[in-house]
Formats: sequence, C-alpha cells, structure tokens
Amino acid sequence: MKSARLVSILLLLQTRGRLTAAQLAAELEVSVRTVYRDVEALGAAGVPLYGDPGHAGGYRLLDGYRTRLTGLTADEAEALFLSGVPGPAAELGLGPVLAAAQLKVRAALPEQLREHADRVGGRFHLDAPGWYADARETPYLPAVADAVWNNRILHTVYRRWRAPTDVERRLEPYGLVLKAGRWYVVAGPGPRTFRVDQILRLTVSGERFARPDDFDLAAYWTAYRRDFHDRLHRGEAVVRLAPGVTLDGPAGAAVRAGGRPEADGWTRATVPVESLDHAHAMFLRLGTGVEALGPPELRERITRTVTELAARYGNSPADGGD
Repeated sequence: MKSARLVSILLLLQTRGRLTAAQLAAELEVSVRTVYRDVEALGAAGVPLYGDPGHAGGYRLLDGYRTRLTGLTADEAEALFLSGVPGPAAELGLGPVLAAAQLKVRAALPEQLREHADRVGGRFHLDAPGWYADARETPYLPAVADAVWNNRILHTVYRRWRAPTDVERRLEPYGLVLKAGRWYVVAGPGPRTFRVDQILRLTVSGERFARPDDFDLAAYWTAYRRDFHDRLHRGEAVVRLAPGVTLDGPAGAAVRAGGRPEADGWTRATVPVESLDHAHAMFLRLGTGVEALGPPELRERITRTVTELAARYGNSPADGGD
C-alpha cells in the first residue's frame, strides 16, 4: 500500500540519512519512478525532505526532524514486542537493556497500540531451545558479543570433535547466530563457524581487525546451513514405508518428492542418510512400519539387531530374586 511505503521511506531516511532514489527503490522493491512520486507526496504533506543533485547526492530529511511512532499498525506493534526474546537477550547481557527499550517504545505508542502490545506479552512466550537440548553454559558469550561489536581479535582454546580435540584458534568475529538454542560465532579468516559453548578459554585482544565490507551474515548462514545439510546427508538408503508412516527432515522431503506407491499400499523411496549408524537407529525406531531394502550392509545390520532382540526377548527374564 502507498501509505505504508511512504512511512517506510520516511523511516529509512530517518535511520540511514541520505539515500538515492535507486537505493530507496531497491529497499522497497519498487521502480525509481515510484520513488519520485512518493517523495513528491511526502513533500506535499509537509515532510521537510529535500534532494541533493549530483553523484554524491540523494534525498535526506531536514536535520533534527523525527517522526513519532504513530505510523505503526496494530500488527506491527504486536510483532515488535513479540520479537524481543528475553532468553537470548539475557545470555548476551542485554536483558535490562531490552526491557528498558521496550518500556520506552511502549510509552511512545498511542493507547490503543499499547493495549495490543501488552496483550502479546500476556499471550505469547517464545522459548527457542528444543525440549531435549542440553542446557550448555556459554560463559564467554557476552565477551564474544562485545568483540563482534568492536571488531576485536579473540585468542581461544576451542574444543572440536576430532583429534586433537583442544586447539588454539585466533578468531576475527564477524557475527553471532542463534540456532536451535545454541550460539555460533562466524569468524575469519575464512570465514568459519564455531560453537560458543565449545570455547574453553578466551582472551580478548586489544588488537582490532577490519571486518570485510561485503560480508553478509544472513547470506553466509543460509549458505552454510545448506552446505551443512548437503555434507551431512551424503549416503542413500532404499526403504519401504507402511501406510501412514512418515519420515522427518530431508528423508521425509525425499519421500514426498519421489516416493512410489506400491500395490500393497506401501511406499518405496530412496532417501538421504547421514551414515550407516544414523540410518540403523532411525529405521529401528519405526519398528514394523519400515523395511530397509538397501544398501545391503544396512539391511544386514538391521537383520542382526532384530535377530538379537528376538533371541533376547524370546527367553524368560533372568531370575532377579534372592
């Protein structure tokens, strides 16, 4: 809607300063001609906005001009207060800061929007970690976050999964990511990804580093996550699934995309698996609802396990009395 776009232009100029018509068009995903018309509409409405000509020019607001938050809709006010996840903020050492910021924003909202925001706090609570996630301590998280913000080099002792497990690492921290309740620091050179809870010792250097101007944390993480799944599921298994039985994750997606129904109602599919161990455990959990057809070593291993279980449970329990 045009009204929402006008507010967006106003807020972009207020927060970023001078922007060209092309930059505004890219942010709003509209044409440059549309930006020209919107800027004219803002000027006609009395917004003190002016443009500088030339290569270094662009649109900007008169110094000192600030808009109030009355441009927020009810949905936007609710989303704003829903976005403040107290757990991660507290882990970063920003719990009181977040509370103070929300209090200030709430005070600036009109009464009707304030009621909407209060309703969100009473009806929604965000708890990011999964139920079975380990409650791992991250004592160095505030220091890492400070180093990210101030471009300071970190000297760490880091524990990795392969030998030698404890290694020294010099990190140039570009950004922090919270994924499924765990914090990761993306750091150069590389960049590479490290779990913050695996940092055993940390020293913050007085030396600063130059963060690459073209580094995009969100784009890096998207590519890293995609590559992680590609590397994780390098094997394949051929399975038959009973009616109503489903698989999760990439395996489930493979069944939905390429599963072939058979005459008896079962579905045959080739699914990606992490490893023989992972596939063995995953399919055993489904009991009689799945049959592993291949690779042969997977089927043989499941057969041995089922045979051992049948032998164990086919005998009477050992006498546990006195």
